[in-house]
Amino acid sequence: MRFTSILAIYSLFWSLSFFFVLPFRLRTGSEPDPLVAGQAESAPPRFAFGRTCLWTTIVSAVLFGLYYANYVQGWIGTDDLDFFTRYRKH
Repeated sequence: MRFTSILAIYSLFWSLSFFFVLPFRLRTGSEPDPLVAGQAESAPPRFAFGRTCLWTTIVSAVLFGLYYANYVQGWIGTDDLDFFTRYRKH
């Protein structure tokens, strides 16, 4: 696999992992911090972008590592995921 392919696939894993990590450790406005004028009660008072990016990088690195190991070792292939034509009777 070429480096540009690795970079493109890792960036996809990172962006999808960001949306997966985003709701974790999220505090809502119902907690002791005062609300800013015009802020919705469900909006977080403080958003830790750096912490979210760090956790996203960790999660995406693990997921990409599993993906790359499967690519090299061939544990699960396209034939294993073909659920519709595998059991078709001829």
